[in-house]
Amino acid sequence: MTGVAVLPRRRAASGRQGAGGGRRMLVLNIVSVLFGIGVWWLLSATVENIPSPPAVAERGWELLADGTLEGDILASLTRVIAGFAIGTALAIPVGFLMGWYSTVRGLAEPYIQFFRTIPPLAIIPLAIVLMGIGETPKIFVIALAAFLVCVISAFQGVVDVDRTLINAARVLGAGDRTIFLRVVVPASTPFILVGMRVGLGSSWATLVAAELIAAQQGLGFRMQNAQVYYDLPTIFVGLITIGILGLVMDRILLFAERKLTSWQERR
Repeated sequence: MTGVAVLPRRRAASGRQGAGGGRRMLVLNIVSVLFGIGVWWLLSATVENIPSPPAVAERGWELLADGTLEGDILASLTRVIAGFAIGTALAIPVGFLMGWYSTVRGLAEPYIQFFRTIPPLAIIPLAIVLMGIGETPKIFVIALAAFLVCVISAFQGVVDVDRTLINAARVLGAGDRTIFLRVVVPASTPFILVGMRVGLGSSWATLVAAELIAAQQGLGFRMQNAQVYYDLPTIFVGLITIGILGLVMDRILLFAERKLTSWQERR
């Protein structure tokens, strides 16, 4: 009876500690953001050409009121989500195949490692020549950036699966298909999700350069256009918007990671 009664108490205590830790982290995040805004405000008052937070907020409201910012956000989000989805969808099966089959690894790894050394931005001139100046080259460059990050994470996740788990499954009579689905895939999921988060960052980092390809809308395009007119508040609005959108998408992936890898021990 004692053992049965103690377990719920421990779980309840753990839940309270987790809730308390979450509130503490939220407070620290808020303090950090407010401190950053304060430092920015101080710099704007002491350093020439840095716009103040109110000036950036006013410019952001103007762009939002006339629909410009909304259109730019939609255009950039569409490109990032499309490129990220395509790159990830290709990277996960390729990474699994490379990690599971040595023949596939031997055939694919030279190309993966070769293109990893070439920045996706360097592909832009070739993409323009081969694909024109529409949406295709923009999405292709973003997809390539996401793919090159995610494929390595998926591959490493398969390679790092504990051989003891695989051997134990074989001893219990599991076939290759069962081992792959019940052992390899769950064990690789944390690696894949981390790779997706890094790949998402690479997709946003590539966006601004991708929108140099004859774009008429987009946050990167708006920032490039503002540079010509030395419109620093608009550039700051673009930077902050990209940061906020990237942060929100990263939090969504982090939430999915916690749900899908709840079996993992965490600190």
